Amino acid sequence: MNAKVEKLENSQVKLEITIEAEKFEEGMQKAFFRNAKHFNVPGFRKGKAPRNIVERYYGESVLYEEAFNIIVPEIYDEVIKENNIEAVSNPDIDITQIGSGKDLIFTAIVTVKPEVKLGKYKGIKVDKKEYPVTEEHVQEHLNEMAEKNARIITADEKAKAKKGNIAVIDFEGSVDGVPFEGGKAENYSLELGSNSFIPGFEDQVIGMKTGEEKDINVTFPENYFSTDLAGKDAVFKVKVHEIKVKELPTLDDEFAKDVSEYDTLEELKQDIVEHIEEENARRAKYEEEEEAIQKVLEKSEVEIPRAMIDNEIDEYVRDFENRLSYQGMNLDTYMQLMGKDIVEIRKEYEERAEKNVKTRLVLEAIFKAEELEVTDEMVKEKLAETAKAYGRDAEEFVAKATEQMKDYVREESKYDVAVKFIMANAK
Repeated sequence: MNAKVEKLENSQVKLEITIEAEKFEEGMQKAFFRNAKHFNVPGFRKGKAPRNIVERYYGESVLYEEAFNIIVPEIYDEVIKENNIEAVSNPDIDITQIGSGKDLIFTAIVTVKPEVKLGKYKGIKVDKKEYPVTEEHVQEHLNEMAEKNARIITADEKAKAKKGNIAVIDFEGSVDGVPFEGGKAENYSLELGSNSFIPGFEDQVIGMKTGEEKDINVTFPENYFSTDLAGKDAVFKVKVHEIKVKELPTLDDEFAKDVSEYDTLEELKQDIVEHIEEENARRAKYEEEEEAIQKVLEKSEVEIPRAMIDNEIDEYVRDFENRLSYQGMNLDTYMQLMGKDIVEIRKEYEERAEKNVKTRLVLEAIFKAEELEVTDEMVKEKLAETAKAYGRDAEEFVAKATEQMKDYVREESKYDVAVKFIMANAK
């Protein structure tokens, strides 16, 4: 095997690879054995014709593609490794010579990681972020806890619906007197003020009483997912069956005992303060790191190959599809509802993808320039954090982690190490 490497523009490399005729013959023979059962030659039982007869009947090229796919991937990977080529795309293959008894010659053009011209990354000035905990923050948290533990009771029949109440209603919508699909429901519980319905609908339910019926007039938004209804005026016939109100608990020691492990409200408040302080500290750390990284990116130069951005967008789209599947929806249905196509969706990820790719390239360049390292202890700590996040036993998870998993964690940890270096040298 022989390989010539030529650097091209736009972070591409051209490989010209020659594989000896003997090696290609091995591939041809393996290709024949794999496919012999499929060949049907007159005068022979199916799959029993010898190779020379098969090649004469079907043509010698019948085995070329299979033979190529058998021997080339391993050799291509070997060439990539030997020449320290960091490929970020699949190769564009062009066969220049192929045939029985001949050397196999082909070229492969592949996109590689671009070179990064680092600017200043030591002594970066970063604004100190501080978020003190106020009494208002604690009260907001207590109010949220009270909301979650509120009792839902039925209001008096004479009571008027207010914002925050839950109205149990029947409704049926129509446009120009014609009911439309999905516009009807019975005994629907609507929290007034949740803004979960068409703008203006909930506001008109406010003030209604139990047993009251009313026509509610609304206009569908211009960007409504159903193009048949977008921008149309509609009338909903609404009947209120019941109005439910939230009865909030009193914020006292008894409340603290009911919702926590503490005996007094003051103890609960102190716990809330500590949790908010931890959350604020994480927020400040994240924002300081983001500011530092952004300044480093602005001072660094790198021409990002299109293939790397496309690969990043591919990951985002796959993740989005997975999240949609948890909601019982697929991407095609989502696009139909939102009136978008895949080109528009990918475009929405463009800026974020480009920034993320540049961030990784720059951080990796700093990691190499400073000869930083990811220790085995760091890998164990990261694995333990992962186990904790998923409610797994950390010790057992670390012990059972495969080498492939450890290598992945080690690779991803390079970026964390580089960020820590930047922050340790920041002003």
